[in-house]
Amino acid sequence: MTQWLKNVARLARKELFSLLRDATLMALIGFAFTLAVYSVAKGIKAEVSNASVAIVDADHSDLSRQLRAAILPPYFKPPVDVDRRGIDAALDRGAYIFALEIPPRFEADVLAGRAPAIQVLVDATAMTQAGLGAAYLQAIFTRETLAFLHARGVETAMPANAVVRVLFNPNMESFWFSSTMQIVVNITVLSIILVGAAVIREREHGTIEHLLVMPVRASEIAAAKILANGFVIFAVSLVSLALVVHGWLGVPLQGSLALFAFSTALYLFSVTALGMWLATLAPAMPQFGLLAVPTYAVAYLLSGAATPVQSMPQAMQPVVKLLPTTQFVSLTQAILFRGAGLDIVWPQLAGVSAAGALFLLLALTRFRSMLAQQD
Repeated sequence: MTQWLKNVARLARKELFSLLRDATLMALIGFAFTLAVYSVAKGIKAEVSNASVAIVDADHSDLSRQLRAAILPPYFKPPVDVDRRGIDAALDRGAYIFALEIPPRFEADVLAGRAPAIQVLVDATAMTQAGLGAAYLQAIFTRETLAFLHARGVETAMPANAVVRVLFNPNMESFWFSSTMQIVVNITVLSIILVGAAVIREREHGTIEHLLVMPVRASEIAAAKILANGFVIFAVSLVSLALVVHGWLGVPLQGSLALFAFSTALYLFSVTALGMWLATLAPAMPQFGLLAVPTYAVAYLLSGAATPVQSMPQAMQPVVKLLPTTQFVSLTQAILFRGAGLDIVWPQLAGVSAAGALFLLLALTRFRSMLAQQD
């Protein structure tokens, strides 16, 4: 066992130096865990932001002006007055996402206890903005109308009032979530690519024959590649979480970083083993890419990072929960967002470990077969 560990350490050192000398891969890793995380966090928003609004005010009353004044940045741009006949053309051109029409005698009808309607036209091609923005506008109009009536001594109230208290992310800013999930995405894709590329590179450069004449076993070669490449991703992911997500973007980290680091190490063991297995199935780099890209895409789409597992078809959910990516996303959200401890996330850790053991077994079996074919 001691000799096995010494051989793995020597081979891992060789793999690490080989990776560090590869300027292209190191630049890719640096970009993925810095500017890519920042650009995704700030460039992709799930909340309403700077939505354009057109308004046709046929009432010109105090209430209509109050409703107009309540449509404020950063959620909406200042409303723009348009002619009623030009609304359809403006929406067709994509000039506005929302078009509001306040009817004549709107304030008088409200004070008389009638139920006048404000027409809201929405460009639904801007899906996120359209869906959430319509709900925002409804809440704004309801709040301002009630305040207007109360100021004039008219007592009215909603049948029920929802009181929401947000424990984490009180302003519900999407980049708190997307920046952390982007690190998970980068860990997955780069772990698969780096280990797979290391195996393919040995084969294409002919250096695999050098390993075959050395007194080392297939398990030692495989373990060295997994350890060296996994260590680089492990280090840069934690640095990115601390400096980019927490330091640069200002996202608070609720839970134990030590527990997250341990979870990341287990997950890296799983996905690097998966990358090695895929590399042993592919004869060359193009074929490896054709295997790795759909594998990563399916793992990401079913992980819960893009769509909650509960929103997926019922028949798919039990299968999805077996994927290590799904388990890692779940425990990452539990640790970093909700401050969960080991007593909460141990089932996910067990699932990641089991998947890693399976992938490692498959990778070693195929790796031994690949080396035997090189003899």
